[in-house]
Amino acid sequence: MDGYEAARAAWAADPEGWWLEAARGISWHRAPSRALFEGRGPFGQWFADGWLNTCHNALDRHIEAGFGDRLALIHDSPITGTKARFTYAALREKVAKLAGALAVRGVGKGDRVVIYMPMVPEAVMAMLACARLGAIHSVVFGGFAAPELAARIDDAEPVAVLTASCGLEPGRIVHYKPLLDAAIAQARHKPRFCLVLQREQERASLTPGRDEDFLSAMEGAAPHPCVPVEATHPLYILYTSGTTGKPKGIVRENGGHAVALHRSIGMVYGLSPGDVMFTASDVGWVVGHSYIVYGPLLAGLTSILFEGKPVGTPDAGTYWRICAEHGVKVLFTAPTALRAIKKEDPEGRLLQGHDLSRLEAMFVAGERCDPDTAQWAARLLGRPVIDHWWQTETGWAITGAFRGLGLFPLRPGSGGKPSPGFDVVVLDAAGREVPRGVMGQLAIRLPLPPSCLNTLWRAPERFHQGYLATFPGFYDTADAGMIDEEGYVHIMGRTDDVINVAGHRLSTGEMEEVLAGHPDVAECAVVGRADPIKGQVPVGLVVLKAGVNRPEQEVVAELITRVREHIGPVAAFREARVVPRLPKTRSGKILRGTIRKIADGEPYAVPPTIDDPAILQEIAQALARTEV
Repeated sequence: MDGYEAARAAWAADPEGWWLEAARGISWHRAPSRALFEGRGPFGQWFADGWLNTCHNALDRHIEAGFGDRLALIHDSPITGTKARFTYAALREKVAKLAGALAVRGVGKGDRVVIYMPMVPEAVMAMLACARLGAIHSVVFGGFAAPELAARIDDAEPVAVLTASCGLEPGRIVHYKPLLDAAIAQARHKPRFCLVLQREQERASLTPGRDEDFLSAMEGAAPHPCVPVEATHPLYILYTSGTTGKPKGIVRENGGHAVALHRSIGMVYGLSPGDVMFTASDVGWVVGHSYIVYGPLLAGLTSILFEGKPVGTPDAGTYWRICAEHGVKVLFTAPTALRAIKKEDPEGRLLQGHDLSRLEAMFVAGERCDPDTAQWAARLLGRPVIDHWWQTETGWAITGAFRGLGLFPLRPGSGGKPSPGFDVVVLDAAGREVPRGVMGQLAIRLPLPPSCLNTLWRAPERFHQGYLATFPGFYDTADAGMIDEEGYVHIMGRTDDVINVAGHRLSTGEMEEVLAGHPDVAECAVVGRADPIKGQVPVGLVVLKAGVNRPEQEVVAELITRVREHIGPVAAFREARVVPRLPKTRSGKILRGTIRKIADGEPYAVPPTIDDPAILQEIAQALARTEV
C-alpha cells in the first residue's frame, strides 16, 4: 500500500484518532480531550475543549524551539523595486508591538478588525497581531470599491480598520484612503479608529480623531503577549460574493484551522521546516490566508510575499526570477497566471538564465486548470505541475496529489484524489450517488474535516440553506464533476457551467479543455447562450498567443472542428470569437456568469471584483458580431 492509500485508510478506519494525532503537531494552551465533538453545530465541532493561540503557533513556538533566526517572510516587490526579509524573531517583535498598539486602543478578544491593505509586510503583521489578541480579522482585498467595503464593514462591525495610503498596480496608483473614507461614510457602522500605513508613493490625509499613523502607533507600543482562546473561537471572517448581493462571511475557527493547515504543509505540499514556499496570490483571498501567511508559518517555513503581477512587473519571467533568487522549493499559483505567462512567452525564453535547481514542484488552484496549460508548464519547468481543488469554504485542499505521501501519478485535467478527511461523492439531482465516470454534483459527506466552515458570520440559516439543505447529510460544493474508475476527481466547473443542449447535459469546462489544446490559444472561456430550439448552445471566447498572425476565421474554423471531433456534434459548438482578453476578478477567475448574461442580452452589474471593467464592452462587441 502506498503512502496516500495508507493515510487514507488510516483516516477512514479511525477519523478520531487520525485527527487527534494531527493535533499533536501544534502547541496547545490546553490540549483537546477528543477530536470531533458531535452534537454541536450542524455537524459537530473540532477540538472544542482545547485552548490555543494561532499567533503563538505561527511565531513564538518556533522562537522558543531555537529557530528565531530562521527567515519567516521575504517581501519581494518588483513594483517598488524593494525587498525585505524578516526572521521569526524580527517578525514576532513587530507583531507583538502592533498587537500592543491595538490593545491599548481597546481591541480585545472577539472584536473584529477589518484589514484593507496591499501586499506589504504590515498586512501580514496585522493578521497575526489580531490572532495574537484573539481578535477576529476580516481581510478585504485592497482596492475593492467603496460600496463593497462598506457592506463588509456593516456585516463585520469592526472596532478598527487597518489600511494603507495606497496600493500599486503596473503603471498606476490605487488610492486606498479615499476609498476607505467613502466606505465609512456609506456604512451604517462606524469603526472607532483607523491605522493608516503611509507609503512613499502616495501619502494620505488623516481624519482627525479617527485616523492614526500605522507605523508610529506600532513602534510606540509595548509588546503584547499571546491570548489563549478556545479552539472554536473564530480566527477570521473572509467574505465571498453571495448570490443575493449580500457577501457571505466564511468563519474560520482557530483550532481546526491550525491543525489542518499544519498537517497539509507536509502531506499535500511535501514541505518541511526551513523550506521556501512562494504562493503567488493575495492576502485578500483564501489562498493568501492559508499559504502565504498561516500554513507556512505554522510549519516553520519561509514564505514569499509578492507585490506584483505574473506579467508586466517587469515581464513574464518574474516568477522564475523569484524562484531562483530566493531558493523556492514549491511555487503555488493560479491557472490564469500560467496562461498569462504562456501567452506572453510561449517558448519559455524568459526562463533562461534562472537557476531553478531548488524548485521541486508547482501547484495550481483557484479554478480548473486545463490539461494543455498544465502540460506546457511541466514541459517548460521539467517539474510536476499539480492541480488541486479547494474552496474558500474549506481553507485547504479537498483533493490533491500529496507530495508528502509519495506523489501518485498525475492525471492532467483532474484535481487528484480526495484528501484524508474529505469523503467526496458525486450525486444526481435527487441526491443519489452515481456510478464512477458519470458526471453529477460533487458533494462531501458530513462531517466536514477541520478548517472547514461550520457557519456563516451571523447567518446560520443562510449557511444551512446554501450548503446543507440541498443534499441532507452532505455539503454541496456547487461544483459539477465526476470521479473516474481509479478515484481521480475531475472538476468540470461550477454547477452553472453545466449547460443543457437539446436535453444533453454538457460541461463547458470540457469544451474549454478542447479549445485550450489548440496550439494558437492562450486561454479561453465557454458559456451557454440561450437558444429557442436547443435551450442552450455553447459560445467560446478565445485569446490567442502572442505572435499568432493567422486570420481569425481560420483559427475559429479549426476550433469548431476540434470540438466536433473531441466531443461530437451533440455539443452544437458553432460559435467562437477571438477577443484580446477575458474579464477576470482580481484573483484571476474568469467572470463566466457575467459573460453569460452579456451573451443572452440580460442586464448585468459590473462586478466589484473585476480587474478592468472596460473589458466587458469588448466582450459585448465581440458577442454581437455575426460572423463565425
